[in-house]
Amino acid sequence: MSEPHDILIIGAGIVGLALARSHAVRGRRVLVVDREDRAVGATIRNFGLVWPVGQPPGVRFRRACHSARIWQEMAREAGVELHLTGSLTLAHSDLELRVLREFGEGFGQGVEVLGPEEACRLSPAVRPENLAGALFSPHEHTVNPRTAPAAIAAWLARAAGVEFRFGAVATKVEPGVVTFADGTRAAATQIFVCSGPDLRTLFPRELAAAGVTVCKLQMLRTAPQPAGWKLGPALCAGLTMAHYDSFGFCPSLPELRRHFEATRPSETHGGIHVLVSQNGDGGLTLGDTHEYGATHDPFQREELDRLVLAYLDGFARIPERRIAEHWTGYYPKLSGRSELVLNPMPGVTLVNALGGAGMTLSFGLAEEIVAVGAPLS
Repeated sequence: MSEPHDILIIGAGIVGLALARSHAVRGRRVLVVDREDRAVGATIRNFGLVWPVGQPPGVRFRRACHSARIWQEMAREAGVELHLTGSLTLAHSDLELRVLREFGEGFGQGVEVLGPEEACRLSPAVRPENLAGALFSPHEHTVNPRTAPAAIAAWLARAAGVEFRFGAVATKVEPGVVTFADGTRAAATQIFVCSGPDLRTLFPRELAAAGVTVCKLQMLRTAPQPAGWKLGPALCAGLTMAHYDSFGFCPSLPELRRHFEATRPSETHGGIHVLVSQNGDGGLTLGDTHEYGATHDPFQREELDRLVLAYLDGFARIPERRIAEHWTGYYPKLSGRSELVLNPMPGVTLVNALGGAGMTLSFGLAEEIVAVGAPLS
């Protein structure tokens, strides 16, 4: 048995790192363990977008903005790559523009509906053809998901004394004690389990009872763009309006969804909406698709990538379109809820299933859990 810690966190992905930060800045002795040698899951397989405008107004939007402020702090203190880009949601029909106007009026928070010329001035990628207007949000940041986890872990270890143990597979969790595959144990006053694979093996009944499902997605990345070309704001278009919960209050949204079901059945069936982001290495991250279920086949479907790229070409022009990487991601999701927070036994908390919004919500959610004891409602 190792010397007891105040906090033991299983999972060094973004949720675990956020909880480690929230406890460490309050002076607690924190141990983070992970079964892998480094972060390889959903934390690195995403757009790197901190996307407040994708969260409904109220608690979740405020949580996302709180997360963004913490990301800014880590950019200064931990050297995390961070770019304040904002975002543009493009409309290419009167119906899409109507939804954007309803959103702008109801959401507030500094978002602004722009004309086609204004949108084109903000990003060289925006195609002017058939562009009816756009929604600009000033809140979005882009991080590099491939480098951020290691930078945050190194900062937490250096500045706050957080201890990390990678390659440590937890096999049993009891109040105050975690047992590992090599027979060692670690003690802590509070234990948090954040890793999806560990939750599936350590607490399968709790996950099943909560109704957690798994989303499979396909993503792509271009080669670096030439001559320092910059995307500017992150880009998306009409399909994104139909995907994100934040647009749910718009009166015209049901009509837009019916329109897409009739005119874009393949995209609707594949759960496709298309986002474009860019971080410091110059490549563009593109995607994505959404398939839900308990178990997924491990194969990528080329026809889904083709649909993503075809829709992209309708609203964006990119100098270097050559695809350098393809990958598949997985994340847990709860229907009708933005996160899973459970206490299956005294001193043990399960935190997961942020529904693909881990980069956006984790740091704000962690502050609520640590400061208040539960997510704000």
